[in-house]
Amino acid sequence: MQVRDSLRMYNGLVEKCFKDCVESFRRKDLETTEEKCVERCCQKFMKHSARVGARFAELTSAAEQQMQQVMNQK
Repeated sequence: MQVRDSLRMYNGLVEKCFKDCVESFRRKDLETTEEKCVERCCQKFMKHSARVGARFAELTSAAEQQMQQVMNQK
């Protein structure tokens, strides 16, 4: 399941960055501006994913602490 989710995320990244950055099909290689755009797009996506993961970890930790407090009160 984790592999499937990773592939889905990767495919979404490729599709989004391709749509946003690639404008012409005159050459088989990306133009310099397209390449830079793809790099920025990927970096932005990876930073966002890392931030979401960190926030999720914080929320999970807080929920576990609350659960511990509830269990200790009983």
